[in-house]
Amino acid sequence: MPAPVNPFKKALCEGQDLLIGLWVALANSHAAEIVAGAGFDWILLDGEHGPNDIPLLAQQLAAVARHPAHPIVRLPMGETWLIKQALDIGAQTLLIPMVETGEQAAQIASACRYPPEGNRGMGASLGRASDFGRIKDYAETANREICLVAQIESRLGVDNADAILATPGIDAILIGPADLAADMGYPGTSSHPEVKAVVEALIARIRAAGKPAGIMTTDPDMLAVAKSAGIRFAGIGSDVGLLMSGAAALAKASRQAS
Repeated sequence: MPAPVNPFKKALCEGQDLLIGLWVALANSHAAEIVAGAGFDWILLDGEHGPNDIPLLAQQLAAVARHPAHPIVRLPMGETWLIKQALDIGAQTLLIPMVETGEQAAQIASACRYPPEGNRGMGASLGRASDFGRIKDYAETANREICLVAQIESRLGVDNADAILATPGIDAILIGPADLAADMGYPGTSSHPEVKAVVEALIARIRAAGKPAGIMTTDPDMLAVAKSAGIRFAGIGSDVGLLMSGAAALAKASRQAS
């Protein structure tokens, strides 16, 4: 029996519809399960800014497994040992933040694949990825189902985008306009015209390289620019934001009604 098909990777390669996702940063399996059933195409389990670790991520992956929203795991960094653990707990799609060079892209791509394509360590039979050894052909078939998304979110990453895009094993690029704007001298102002122009040009380069482009933004203007430029996937909000806005709206409405 082969490794399970990665529906997110399949949709990126074959589909035409924009894949809509939600950032999940509360590090809670119930919260992840609730939003996974809400109708999004994918959710992002955030290990960079959310208070997550490998056991918490494993719990969330298990909790969302019955829902169609595909879970993507964002690690805090692209360390080989951490990628190994994330894949072994069952993550099929990884987002690595702040990818800035071709060398870094090659390192994370290698960490995601078993030899001879990469240097992922054997041992998945101990973990959830292979259903604890029940998927007998996992090691032989896992490479083709792993999806590695590199996040470009700095001027250096933009400058080296061609080298990153040319790296075998980089399956898609997600643009982080918030960090990019800060690095360009516009912190908190990702909708600045100069930032929009860089994002638009970067999407064109990604598409020219034959790779799917995505973005994370809650800014309607930035999202419109990205859609017009041809992105394939977009993160449009977060569980934290939904909880904050929903709670505030309910409190306000309750006071107005009294």
